[in-house]
Amino acid sequence: MASAKAKSSNFSTLNRKLGYRFKREGILEKAFRHASYVNERDKGDLGNNERLEFLGDAVLDLAISHILMDLFEDIDEGELSKYRASVVNEGGLCRVARELELGSYMFLGRGEELTQGRKKPSILANTMEALLGALYLDAGFERTKEIIHGLFMPLIEKINSGGAMNDFKSILQEHTQEKYKQRPEYRLVEERGPAHDRTFRVSLHLEGRIIAGGEGKSKKEAEQRAAREAFFCLKNKQEDI
Repeated sequence: MASAKAKSSNFSTLNRKLGYRFKREGILEKAFRHASYVNERDKGDLGNNERLEFLGDAVLDLAISHILMDLFEDIDEGELSKYRASVVNEGGLCRVARELELGSYMFLGRGEELTQGRKKPSILANTMEALLGALYLDAGFERTKEIIHGLFMPLIEKINSGGAMNDFKSILQEHTQEKYKQRPEYRLVEERGPAHDRTFRVSLHLEGRIIAGGEGKSKKEAEQRAAREAFFCLKNKQEDI
C-alpha cells in the first residue's frame, strides 16, 4: 500500500469515489491531518483536522435529517431522531470511511502509526466527519448533501427494511465503547409462562449499574428492547449536559 504522504498528493481516486473534485486541495489534505501528526511538528501554521471534524459533525446531522424527512414523510419527530441515530454513529461513519479507504490518506503521528491508528474506528469516524466538513466548505451544503445521500444510502436503506432499527445491541455497543470504553452486560432476570409461550425479561448493566430492562418472547428480543431503551436514555442524557 502506498504511504499516506504519497496518496495525499494524489486524491484522484478519492475524488472519483466522492463524485466531486475539490477546488482547494489544501483543505482536503487538512481533513486527513490528525492532531498526533501536527503535535510532532513545530509549524504553527500546520493545523489539524479537529475544527473540520466539528463542522462535519453538524453538516452530517443536518443532511441526514433532510434526507430522512424526504424519505419518511409520515414519520414523527421522535422516530426521525431514532432513525438518524441509527445512521449517524461511529459504526456508520466507520463503514463509509473504510469504503472510501480514508485510512490510507491519513497523516498520523508516530505513536498512532505504531498502534494501527489507520484502522481505529474512532479515528476513521472522526476523519470521515472532517472530510465532510472540508467538502461543505469547498462545495456548499446542497452538493455536500447529495454526496452524503449517496455515501450513506446503504445505511438508510437498512432503516427502510427494518434492519438497522432491529439491531440496537450493535448500535448501543458502538456507543458505549466510544463513550464509556466498555460493553453493556445483559442478565436474564425472569423467565415465565408455559414452554410454548415463554416470556423473558433481562436487565442491562453498564458501569456496575442497571440502566435499562427489556421483555420479549425470546432472550434476543428482550435484549434488543433493553438495548433500545438504554441507547436513547444515554443519548438524551448527553444532550442534556
